[in-house]
Amino acid sequence: MPDLLGATNPVPGYDKANVNRNIPVSPDNAQIQNVPDTTKVVRADGRTEHQDSNLQGDGHIRYDSNFQTFLQRLKETPGLMDSLARIFSGREGMIVSSGLSAGIAQEMSQILEMLRLDEHQLLDFLTGQAKAGSRFGGALFALLRNAYARAASDGVRGDILQFLKTYVDFDSTSHIETNLLRDLDRMADAMPASWAEKLRDLLAQLKNGVAAGNRQGNLQLLQREIFPYMSSYVERTHDMGTPRALLTMLALNVARYENGSESKLLEAFHQLSGYGTLKGQLGGIDDQSLLLLLRSRQSEAGSRAIQFSDHLAAAAARAIRGEGSAEVQQAFQNLLAALLVNESVYMPLNHYLLPLEWEGRMLFSELWVDPNAGEESGKGGGRGASSTMRFLLKLDVQSLGLFDVVLTTLGTDVDVQIACPDGAVPFSKQIGDAVSQILARNQLNPLRVAVRRMERPVTLTEVFPKIFEGKNSVNVKI
Repeated sequence: MPDLLGATNPVPGYDKANVNRNIPVSPDNAQIQNVPDTTKVVRADGRTEHQDSNLQGDGHIRYDSNFQTFLQRLKETPGLMDSLARIFSGREGMIVSSGLSAGIAQEMSQILEMLRLDEHQLLDFLTGQAKAGSRFGGALFALLRNAYARAASDGVRGDILQFLKTYVDFDSTSHIETNLLRDLDRMADAMPASWAEKLRDLLAQLKNGVAAGNRQGNLQLLQREIFPYMSSYVERTHDMGTPRALLTMLALNVARYENGSESKLLEAFHQLSGYGTLKGQLGGIDDQSLLLLLRSRQSEAGSRAIQFSDHLAAAAARAIRGEGSAEVQQAFQNLLAALLVNESVYMPLNHYLLPLEWEGRMLFSELWVDPNAGEESGKGGGRGASSTMRFLLKLDVQSLGLFDVVLTTLGTDVDVQIACPDGAVPFSKQIGDAVSQILARNQLNPLRVAVRRMERPVTLTEVFPKIFEGKNSVNVKI
C-alpha cells in the first residue's frame, strides 16, 4: 500500500525540492508556453494555435485573424475562369451534359445565349456590372461622400452612416422578404407536425401580406405572432438545433425589415437635412422626390448584367441542390467560392466578370480595378496621383490559353504588360503593335507595351500589394 503521507524516507537523488531547485530559469525560451490570459499581452511562445508568422495565408485555417483567413482563402480559391470553362465550354470535354435536369439545362442555355455579344453589347454589359455593383452611385451619394469627408463632428458622420444603413435595408426589401419566407418554411420543416401546422398558417398569411406590399402588417404579424410562437417552441422543447439557429436569423431579418421601411428612411434623411452644412443642398428634396430617386436607381442598373447574374445564380442553386452531375456541382461550388472571396470586405478592388462568345470563340475573363493605385506608395497627395488606376485583366481564350494583362494609367499615359501563352509568343510584336494602335485611337499615350511569355499566372497580391493593408485594421476572428 503506498504511503500517501510521504512518511517513508525519500529515494536518494529524487528529492522533489532538490529537483525543482535545479530547473534553470529561461525567460527567453519560446518553447515554454504561457498561461492564456486575455487581460494582458504576453511574450511570444511555442503555442501552435497562434500562426502570427503566417502573413501570406499559408498553412492551416486561421482561428485568430479574419484577415489572414481571407488571404488564405484568396490563395486557395480555385480559378474562376477554369470553373466557367468547365461549366459552359466543351473545348476540353470537361462538361458533363448527362444527368442534368431540364431546369438547370434551360438556365445554362439561356446564359449561353446571353454570352453572344458584339462590341457595343460588351460595353453595355461591362457598364451594367459597374452600375449594379455599387448602390452608392449618383449625385446624392456623391454629395454625402463629400460631406462625410469634410464633416467636423462625429455626429454628422454617424447620421450619414445611419442613413446609408437604412437605405441598404430599404433597397434590400425583396431580398429580406425572401429570406423571411425561406427561413420560416425551413422552420416548419424542422418542427414536429403538431407545431408546424400553425406556423404554416402564419406563413401563408405572411406570403399574402408580402404579395400585397403590406409592410406594416407584415411587421405586426412577425413581431406579435410568428416570433413569439417560434420562441415558445424553442423554449418549451429545448430544441437547440436548426430551429434555434433559424430563430436567430429571423430576428436579424425582422430588424432589417423594420429598419428599411419608408418612414425610417425619411426620418434618417430629415435628420441629415437639419445640419447647416447639408441643409442648403438637401433641403430642396421633398419626400416623394427622394423615394422616386432611390427607387429609380433600382431599375436603371444594367438590365443585361442583372439578368446574367440572376440566371447564373439560379443555375448554381439548381446544381448545388442536386440537379446536376457531381462534376457540375463541384464547378458551381468553386464558382461561388471565388465570387464570395472577390466580394469580401477586405478586397479593396472592383471585380467584374466578362464571359462571352466572340466571333465563334469562347472567352472567359475577369477584370480587377484599383481606382486609387497612386495611394499605395504614400503618394496620394502627389501630382496626378488621384488619376492613377491599375487594371488586371485575365483572359482564357478558347484554343489559345491564358493571358494576363496589367495596365497602369496616369492620366492619358498608359503602361501595359502582357503575359501570353506559348502559342502566342511568335506573334508578340504584332500583339504589342495592335495594343499600341488601340490606345492611340482612344487618345491614350502608350508609354510601354511589353509582351512576354507567361512563366506562371500572376497573382492578385503581386499586382495589388494594397490588399495587405487590411492587416492594419481591426482584425479579430470570433
